[in-house]
Amino acid sequence: MTVALGTYGIWRHAGGLTPDLAREIEALGFGAIWIGGSPLGDLDLAESLLDATDGIAVATGIVNMWKTPAQEVAASYHRIEARHPGRFLLGVGIGHPEATSDYTRPYATIVDYLDALDAADVPIGGRALAALGPKVLKLSAERTAGAHPYLTTPEHTREAREILGEGVLLAPEHKVVVDTDPERARATGRPFVHKPYLGLRNYTSNLLRLGWTEEDIADGGSDRLIDALVAHGDAAAVAARLVEHVDAGADHVCAQVLTEGFAEPLPPMRALAEALGLS
Repeated sequence: MTVALGTYGIWRHAGGLTPDLAREIEALGFGAIWIGGSPLGDLDLAESLLDATDGIAVATGIVNMWKTPAQEVAASYHRIEARHPGRFLLGVGIGHPEATSDYTRPYATIVDYLDALDAADVPIGGRALAALGPKVLKLSAERTAGAHPYLTTPEHTREAREILGEGVLLAPEHKVVVDTDPERARATGRPFVHKPYLGLRNYTSNLLRLGWTEEDIADGGSDRLIDALVAHGDAAAVAARLVEHVDAGADHVCAQVLTEGFAEPLPPMRALAEALGLS
């Protein structure tokens, strides 16, 4: 592992990230910013966030293998590494069969892509792999710094750590809503779970593997499932849920902070940072 992520970070879709927000997140004490939503392979956004900050790490969660050739993203990686050494983690992943008509031989495609990154001298310690199931989790441990699971629970984190073994990065994402009204918090969080994730079989297969039922997954997700996937309550309760991942074996947890409508994300981020003892 060549990048210091700290224990807690912020995961946010590329469209919601700006250099100004990156500076604020760094000032709050978070260790990393994860760029979600299949960021472009030119990695210009990652470079702009690094340019605007002093020491926080930036990671991609994730560059989609179907959208960006390995050679292109490798060139971008080397450009950024030369400018900001040790601050960028290249997260890559296979995406979802529902998102591309070319989705065939996914495991072989991942292996080929990692081979191409090897050939382009992208170091194993500078890259991570989106992984949920046992086979790809094992591959992440063998061919990258480790795994970046998405839409998971501490129970999955515990199982993933057993598969990965020690000394391998495990950096799950968890959605959070800082709101003490359970109904309102679920109403805020459910859309970010329902569409598209409860319609993507990579995620639904993982949830079923963890013991959730078809009834839990149907109709936008049961309250029980939403409560498991979207931590909510006051900042202390949300922080405690993230700590559960660490206790289960995570090295780093990236919180996707959700707000109602277009509400400003900084207040809940600030409250969460304080509850985690970051600032």
